Amino acid sequence: MKKHIFIGLLALGLFSTGCSESDFSDNYKDPDKIGETTVAKQFTGVLFANAKYVLPEYNNYFIILRPTLLPWTQAAGWLNGLGQYKVGAATVDEQWNQYYSMLTQYRELQKIYNGLSDEEQAANKIFMQAATIYLYDHTQEMVDLFGYIPFNEAGMLSTNGGDYISSLPAYDASNDLYTMMLDDLAIIADELNSTSLSAVTTTIFANQDYVNYGDLDLWKKYCNSLRLRLLNRVSGTSEFSARASTEMGAILGGSYPTIDSNDENVQIEVVNVDSDINSRGFEDGFGSDGWYTNYAGKLMVDHMVANTDPRLRVYFEKTVNDDYQGIDPLADATSQQTAADDGEVSLFSRSTFNLNQVFPGVIMDAAEVSFIKAEYYLRSGNDAMAQEAYEMGIEQSVEWYYWVRSITNNDISGEVDALGATEVADYVAGAGVAWSGTEAEKLELIATQKWIHYGVVNLRESWAEQRRLDLPELEFMPDDSDVQSLPPVRWIYPDKERALNTENFSEVSSMDNMTTKIFWDVN
Repeated sequence: MKKHIFIGLLALGLFSTGCSESDFSDNYKDPDKIGETTVAKQFTGVLFANAKYVLPEYNNYFIILRPTLLPWTQAAGWLNGLGQYKVGAATVDEQWNQYYSMLTQYRELQKIYNGLSDEEQAANKIFMQAATIYLYDHTQEMVDLFGYIPFNEAGMLSTNGGDYISSLPAYDASNDLYTMMLDDLAIIADELNSTSLSAVTTTIFANQDYVNYGDLDLWKKYCNSLRLRLLNRVSGTSEFSARASTEMGAILGGSYPTIDSNDENVQIEVVNVDSDINSRGFEDGFGSDGWYTNYAGKLMVDHMVANTDPRLRVYFEKTVNDDYQGIDPLADATSQQTAADDGEVSLFSRSTFNLNQVFPGVIMDAAEVSFIKAEYYLRSGNDAMAQEAYEMGIEQSVEWYYWVRSITNNDISGEVDALGATEVADYVAGAGVAWSGTEAEKLELIATQKWIHYGVVNLRESWAEQRRLDLPELEFMPDDSDVQSLPPVRWIYPDKERALNTENFSEVSSMDNMTTKIFWDVN
């Protein structure tokens, strides 16, 4: 949806692995040893460090999402089994390590930037601003998964001259990190409003930025849209409710641009499947044979069928019975598997999703922003603006899913009928979707549409929103064989933290369970 520019990526080298104390850098990795780097190149290094966890790649889907957020959001169907509500060690390690790889690249960027003259810093400031926006987006995800995390002292191994003892980081409180991010993003937003780039910086920024292609306006909109997300997430807490109301109102008052159309979506687009930026791992990560990962879930399918959702035919494939069906989460595993094996459960459209090697890596998009706006306006008593934003979000979501299907390089799922002239309008006006009812019922409408839009694409945000709102209401088969009988409310810390960062970990060990809510989860 955005104009593509050919990007020459900096090769970043290999990371070491290991679990011994001498390999502490596996948790907070030493930056890659490259001959020479610059602020601009290191900025690309920050983006590239977690690219495979933004794009729908194998490790992200198979190791992190398949055993956790896919079933716990009921974005997809799954087979009930023992221990299905635990967060496994491999999942935690994968999420933890990819984030701290990126954070360490950011620390190296800070070190290089801080070593510049005042004049050089002024010329390179946009790289620090953009990297900070991107980092805070993913830091928010980590806080929302774990709660307290090491941040302010983390990733400092290179800065501290390789002394890992002095680089063992303390944990920062989750509410403090939200405060820091909101404060810093507000400053960056004001700075970007008065920023103009030289011709030289504009060219270099465009060449190194494969997220927004050096478009300053898109970075402004990303920054302010991320602020909306953070503020909305904490809006129900006593500590942040007043700030959320004031700052969201200021952002939406016109001074701060946000993502308002799909042409402005912040996403990594695949321009060459043979490059390092590709979605080839989506096939095995989401569609691995024998794992029943890319099967529809009953609640989502039933909602979409009952309301004649235009996304249905680009979202799912029909069963052998020429209908759409999902796996019932309350059924026993044998009957679930039998229905799937007999072709009586819909697959996710393989041409749209897992066999689509050019599926974009979604970071933040217009539909999400519209649904955030809808909730803010509803909460503020502006029903007309809430309805407008809600309906706009649905239209943008439909448009985006049809665009993803249109760019696919795989046609195994067959042709899809084009949208009818009134199809979206008819859907929005339908009884199960139309804007009506009490404030609580309207909030449920927003939450349900956000859940459908996030789907299997933005699962970390979907799980956070479901914990925050308890909407849509999901039912699960209890696992009576385990103390964790239902989905958790947070993830546990990696075992490496106990072993290698023992003193600092002891300060948060009482929270290291799956039942301590994140501070914004007040329902």
